[in-house]
This record gives sequence, C-alpha cells and structure tokens, in this order.
Amino acid sequence: MTKLIPSEIITRKILEIQRRKVMLDKDLSLLYQVPTKVLIQAVKRNIKRFPPDFMFQLTQNEFVNLRSQFVTSNWGGRRYRPYAFTE
Repeated sequence: MTKLIPSEIITRKILEIQRRKVMLDKDLSLLYQVPTKVLIQAVKRNIKRFPPDFMFQLTQNEFVNLRSQFVTSNWGGRRYRPYAFTE
C-alpha cells in the first residue's frame, strides 16, 4: 500500500537549479519508493517518452555547490552527479 506524502515534504524537495524548479533523482525515487538506480534506468530505457528537457545531469560545479549547502552527509558515497527532473 502506498502512503500519501504530505505536500510540505514534497515542496521542500524542490530546488532551483539552472533557473528551473527541479527535484533530484534521490528525492524522486523516495517518492516513488524505488531505488535511485532503478528510477534512472527506467527513464533512460524510455527516454523517447519524455520531453527533451525532462531531466538533466548536474554539472560537477553544481553538484559541489549543492553538496556544500547540506551540512549533513546524506550524500553518502555517491559516485555520479545526480540527475535533476524538471516535471
């Protein structure tokens, strides 16, 4: 059974990157209750179903700046730059 997630929690996960409102892959995967890797693989397998600006990968500089905004180490041992989803 899927739990309803309060809108306040979703709203806090929306960031502004490249002057666009986005949600990072790790946060979106939590909403869909799937591992981040599975979410990214599913999107890449079906990329033609999405608009061209549906998703983009953060630049190294954006990733470093974003990571520095979060004092806690919830980024863990992330090996790749996260994807941002625009819709």
